[in-house]
Amino acid sequence: MKVCLSHYRKTAASSALAIAALVLALFHAHAALAADATGRLITSAAIVINPVTHKVYAVDESTDSLLVIDEGTGSTRRVAVGKAPIAVAALPELNKVYVVNTGSNSISVIDGAQDRVITTIKGGSHPYTLAANKSTNTVYVTYTYDRILTVIDGATNTSSSLTTGSADAIQIDERTNTLFLSTYEDPFVRIVDASSGAIRKVKVGGHIWGLVFDAANAKLYLAHTMTADVTSVDEKTLETATIPVGQIPCALAYSPSVHRLYAVNYADRTLSVIDTAEAKVIHVIPIGDHPQAIAIDAKRNRVYVANVHGNSVTVIDTLENTVLGTVPVDEHPYALAVDETTGQTYAAVYGSKVATHLGLP
Repeated sequence: MKVCLSHYRKTAASSALAIAALVLALFHAHAALAADATGRLITSAAIVINPVTHKVYAVDESTDSLLVIDEGTGSTRRVAVGKAPIAVAALPELNKVYVVNTGSNSISVIDGAQDRVITTIKGGSHPYTLAANKSTNTVYVTYTYDRILTVIDGATNTSSSLTTGSADAIQIDERTNTLFLSTYEDPFVRIVDASSGAIRKVKVGGHIWGLVFDAANAKLYLAHTMTADVTSVDEKTLETATIPVGQIPCALAYSPSVHRLYAVNYADRTLSVIDTAEAKVIHVIPIGDHPQAIAIDAKRNRVYVANVHGNSVTVIDTLENTVLGTVPVDEHPYALAVDETTGQTYAAVYGSKVATHLGLP
């Protein structure tokens, strides 16, 4: 099972006992990143907003359903899906929503106009997360215990597969229809031509948790939980570079409006602000207890960080690199979604609420 990191501080000792303690701590950290307080498998893709319809979709594993919130009216409804839904994505142009059901090895396809399941696609073993290419209206689903990637044509609801290996995280370069896949234990990131299925591998080191792609500069960034750094990969040249950050970086986001990369440091309770042109940290911002998820509102120059154990979301001004405020959240926020059209922000949370509106701006 995938899981986020428990707090760990290095000791001065270099004994075998200290090394063993580090390995054990990192194992538990990995577990905490991927599981909630009840041991359920979770992902940062647990909530999504369709910016065209202004509907919010959040998975509810406990009831095998998808919670749908209408931003305009505040009304909610539930759509029954497969067993143990874990991740969700949307294709706004087609007004379709895709739900990964880990417990039933399937993907539910939902008509966003009627909020009902229109088809169910059988997948591989333990689907984990997904990503949507809005340029091609295609959805890609990764698996924990299967070597395939399910490819869903949004226009026809048909599916095919690519043999890529299992993956914990996925990012897309929509301009070139290129996929980036990583697995926590695998020291190589896979770069997949989605049209041909051809795969290139780049060695970046293991213990990766968190990917983000900077489309303007064609660079992929990967967070390394064990070595406390972020690695960049140039999509064209495959050259790599390493940027030191805080302890146990577990989530990344990039803001195109200020050309900054943000690394959430779970153990340090900080956010590293990275100048990508200089490839160095320029600010370190204290945030909440065990931060685990991040979202960007580039239009309003804001960063939101979910503090899973702090029961709060920190709001940061990207122009001044200052904390604007902290929003209390009752039930451990672990994923975030921003509607950049309206500025409304929502968090996926543990417990009965499933999702909560942060009341912003």
